[in-house]
Amino acid sequence: MMNAKPETVEEYLSWFSGPQREQLELIRKVLREAIPDAKEVISYHMPAFKTTEVLVYYAAAKSHLGYYPTNSGVEEFKKELAEYVTSKGAIQFPYDRELPLDLIAQIAQFRAEEAKFRATLKKKR
Repeated sequence: MMNAKPETVEEYLSWFSGPQREQLELIRKVLREAIPDAKEVISYHMPAFKTTEVLVYYAAAKSHLGYYPTNSGVEEFKKELAEYVTSKGAIQFPYDRELPLDLIAQIAQFRAEEAKFRATLKKKR
């Protein structure tokens, strides 16, 4: 499965079950509501949400749900993410804890605003 390349988000989700699948479905629902203008795509073999650029990615790992709001998304919410394992552009949400849905939505909305701003700057050039 690790070498498989999903064509759609549904195909990706179909590879998982139990807590992994539940959390994948939950984060997908939250992101759809938080950034309704974004389109669901597969990018880097992961589900992602995109407007003028990819805003956030998410993926199932063995012991956590990976959320990838790029470096700016992690930096902007550093304080709120203090209790989670983070790295440049990545956040790990352990399966044995409840997902911080509001925080996930806020980060996605931040990224959407950032992308909108960047697109406006590009048009001005």
